[in-house]
Amino acid sequence: MRKIISLNRKWSFRKNVNEVPATVPADWDFVNVPHCWNAIDGQDGGNDYFRGTCCYYKEIDMEEIPTADKYYLEINGANSSATVYMNGEKLASHDGGYSTWRVDITEALKKGTKLAILVDNSANETVYPQMADFTFYGGLYRNVNIIAVSSSHFELDYYGGKGIAITPEVVGTDAKVTFEAFVTNKKDGQMINYIIKDKNGDVVTTLKTDDFKETIEIKNVVLWNGRKNPYLYTAEIELLDGDKVIDKVSTRFGCRTFEIDPERGFILNGEEYPLRGVSRHQDRWGLGNALLPEHHKEDMEYIYEMGANTIRLAHYQHDQYFYDLCDEYGMVIWAEIPYISKHMPTGRENTISQMKELIVQNYNHPSIVVWGLSNEISMNGSDDDLIENHKILNDLCHEMDKTRLTT
Repeated sequence: MRKIISLNRKWSFRKNVNEVPATVPADWDFVNVPHCWNAIDGQDGGNDYFRGTCCYYKEIDMEEIPTADKYYLEINGANSSATVYMNGEKLASHDGGYSTWRVDITEALKKGTKLAILVDNSANETVYPQMADFTFYGGLYRNVNIIAVSSSHFELDYYGGKGIAITPEVVGTDAKVTFEAFVTNKKDGQMINYIIKDKNGDVVTTLKTDDFKETIEIKNVVLWNGRKNPYLYTAEIELLDGDKVIDKVSTRFGCRTFEIDPERGFILNGEEYPLRGVSRHQDRWGLGNALLPEHHKEDMEYIYEMGANTIRLAHYQHDQYFYDLCDEYGMVIWAEIPYISKHMPTGRENTISQMKELIVQNYNHPSIVVWGLSNEISMNGSDDDLIENHKILNDLCHEMDKTRLTT
């Protein structure tokens, strides 16, 4: 069975380090993750905060790691580019500071225990954002985990996703919910057990099948209806080898319809639902962007208290916990990538990869209704390359997600 081991505690850290040392110097600082190195100099308004490469270094205690067939390092946010080394060997790099990404460390973990992550928020011409009116905080600023799984498991390699996509369709008083499970190293005879529970945890329906794409009906469905009733079902999906559960994932989902009409505005479940709300950034005084769950929840409670029913998550992918809160509190969400202010001809591939991550990682959230392609992108002018980039992103969104609009 899958196990998740937190690596948040006690990293050695040093600013302005471009190479991984063989051993950690004694004068390095100790920090816990989430961590932001611009928590102070990035908040004084001077626009003179440190932008460069910093090193996080940790020796993994193998006694804390359970025995498993495969191991993945999961990084939920490293701004804005990062490279992973284990025992001095480079394993992977990632560009984009706001999404989850994973690295298969199975072979490297067997050779030793020294893990280093170089994180870089320097200016460059290939990774968005590079021009905007907010701080590009540097840091390993969200949770870091090791995920231990069996050789057959729900997919962990594809753009940081959960390995399960859920697409509800409301039909009269019922809902047809399509489940698509993605399994790595699927073997003959393995089965999937789909379990749907209501908000109280009671089982609504189950289905055991060898089909990894199934549509299951929920009779007399309770709709996710914004602040009026943000009703959430829970899907538990088990991977079975004989009678043994070898992997399991869980995700919540909601059933709703929506449309946007130029005369009537936003329409939720067939009723006009005027949207009034805020944009929200993920930073806080004295912390930079290294927020803890209690900070995210306090932000949501302030937004809810003021009467808002919609949030634009500016201008990048936010923490998964905040999307969960949006589902729970009934917020209608505009989610976007940081393709902002300045079009970079050398940054097209990064807009594509960040959009794929945004959609794959957030597809199951009922609160999200539109994917945002860009923001104020023509401030420095427009050209054919900019237009083509938007067409590519727009087509990509509608290819990956048939249920939502783009903006």
